[in-house]
Amino acid sequence: MDQQKTLVTLTAQTKPDKDVGRPDNEPMSDVVNRPAVAADLARIVEIYNHYIENTPISFETEPHDVEGRRAWFDGFATTGPYRLLVVEVDGSVTGFASSATFNPRAAYSTSVETSVYLDPAATGRGIGTQLYAALLTELDKEPGLHRAYGGISQPNPASNALHERLGFRHVGTFREVGYKFDRYWDVARYERELAGGERGE
Repeated sequence: MDQQKTLVTLTAQTKPDKDVGRPDNEPMSDVVNRPAVAADLARIVEIYNHYIENTPISFETEPHDVEGRRAWFDGFATTGPYRLLVVEVDGSVTGFASSATFNPRAAYSTSVETSVYLDPAATGRGIGTQLYAALLTELDKEPGLHRAYGGISQPNPASNALHERLGFRHVGTFREVGYKFDRYWDVARYERELAGGERGE
């Protein structure tokens, strides 16, 4: 990934909503969404491995090490359709969002697969929404990109709601398409239009 190029860094002050059960006097956090750099990879791998080992959210079954994940990391850039952003909360990487190849066949090049993962301790505070929105904002600027797709193992009402909040719509569900933790899982497909994908005649 080209570390010399930069995106505009998006910063915000966040405070948990009252309805998630956090105290009113909890201090606000500094939240920064930015392109990932090589130094972030160990933390990205740590966060992702939690979802591999403990949840059906990822259909991978074996955890990664940092060296084994470098080729994946090198597939992203700070321009173009394939992006990798991280979110820092008070200076610590707390999650990541990515856009990747939807399908390797050439005619699918106007579509991307998007995903977002947070440290489980950081969920329920709006951080994931800000991060995912930052990724989608960049993708909306990218000429030629027409659609973003998310796949969500079910049940996952929080992720369903996140996608719908950011403009995705449910377009179908694959029934019992994956097998993990001794059971089958459905995967819901969500689709979002991207602003850069309109083509003239």
